[in-house]
Amino acid sequence: MNIAMLGSGFIARFYAESLHGQRRKDRIVTVYSRNIDNAKRFADDYGLSSHYDDMEEAINKDEVDIVLISLPNHLHEPAVEACARAKKHVLCTKPLGRTAKEAKHMLELVEEAGIFGGYLEDLCYTPKFLKSMESIRQGSIGRVLWAKSRETHPGPHSDWFWDKEQSGGGAIIDLGCHCVEISRNFIGKNIKPLEVMCWAATQVHPIDAEDHAIGLVKYANGAIGQFEVSWAFRGGMDLRDEVMGTEGTIWVNSFLRTGFEMFSSGKGDGYVAEKAEVNKGWLFPVGDEAHELGYPHMFTDMFEAIEENRDPLETFYDGYVVNAILDAAYKSAETKLWEPVVLEIWRGDDETVYNKEYTSYDDEFYLIKEEVLPNGDAKLILKNKKTGELVQKTTS
Repeated sequence: MNIAMLGSGFIARFYAESLHGQRRKDRIVTVYSRNIDNAKRFADDYGLSSHYDDMEEAINKDEVDIVLISLPNHLHEPAVEACARAKKHVLCTKPLGRTAKEAKHMLELVEEAGIFGGYLEDLCYTPKFLKSMESIRQGSIGRVLWAKSRETHPGPHSDWFWDKEQSGGGAIIDLGCHCVEISRNFIGKNIKPLEVMCWAATQVHPIDAEDHAIGLVKYANGAIGQFEVSWAFRGGMDLRDEVMGTEGTIWVNSFLRTGFEMFSSGKGDGYVAEKAEVNKGWLFPVGDEAHELGYPHMFTDMFEAIEENRDPLETFYDGYVVNAILDAAYKSAETKLWEPVVLEIWRGDDETVYNKEYTSYDDEFYLIKEEVLPNGDAKLILKNKKTGELVQKTTS
């Protein structure tokens, strides 16, 4: 498919490297940038036949099959509006909108226009994440009770991120969108998010938005999603996920400490990794950043979904739900209370309570715990199903 790239900055180049790498067949053919010099430089670097500083011209170019939005957050909505008018399929980088209201409007635009809307949530396509999801689907860790996702680094690359009006917020909107959607996948995207408790603060930077936040998202089945985000973390970019289930645990480190470590005196001046702060001492490079961050799998899913006339793993609807959760997080950070997640559109399960399943030891008792003690004794802790009495049994 022929792609029109909207934007020529950091994320646009990451996308371009993925799209034009490994002899892929889907290619960028034109680029739009608000700065014509940047558009020309991008076009020259990736061998594009044209470049524009007029968004409508790039979108409406006859050979363009699909539009890829890699613009600042405040430009996502007008870009989707232009794609809907042109009846061109659209992929949009995260977050979908600055608010749930914006995201809902974009969702409605693509559905009314009958075009494809893919939400580019790359961290839900990393190899480790996809493997984790397969394990969960197979029941390897049982019912998911708690999912925690962390993204922290020294702060974003461009000035608009730091402008609350243009970005829609700070670390929560920038990084929390990743973490919330990761947890939604682990817990189950059909499970309704109910309410959010969030702490946020501006600890380091002279900005109006938050540079650090921690939040809890309560789901209808009793599971908890937790996010930890920061623009004040020093030492690089830290991406970690933890999932706790009734039958097991998953721990994932996607960046910073991935098993690749290198020491350098600093004599060289090469690139180390995204958000790396130094190039000497002990360093933590990443073998293939685009692959480790999920871009190839993400674009493969998007283009195959169009060809197969199906939804991708991450849709505009998912982006809308994420924005609704983040809206509640921002409100909670102000009120210091649990705040409800307001979803005017909900397409998942309607149940608000799921039956708890306890493990039976026999007809009389539930099994709470069993273990082998250091002296070799086997201990059982049981609960009587009728009386509720707790019983401890030890056998040598």
